[in-house]
Amino acid sequence: MGPLLVIAGLAVAGLGLLVWSGGLSWFGRLPGDLRLEGERTRVLVPVTSMLLVSVVLTLVLNLLLRWWR
Repeated sequence: MGPLLVIAGLAVAGLGLLVWSGGLSWFGRLPGDLRLEGERTRVLVPVTSMLLVSVVLTLVLNLLLRWWR
């Protein structure tokens, strides 16, 4: 359990560095992401971005589970 927590912590730290450095500035701006703006409200629905995240996480978790077994 310990090594798994260390790997998860390193992954979160890496993601934090990407966000901090601007490496994820494309998130929410892909074609298919919905932006609705009114006079006083702004709504962002990142449909395409979430689908991309879902596919990547599915692939990574499947690879990890196959490697673990």
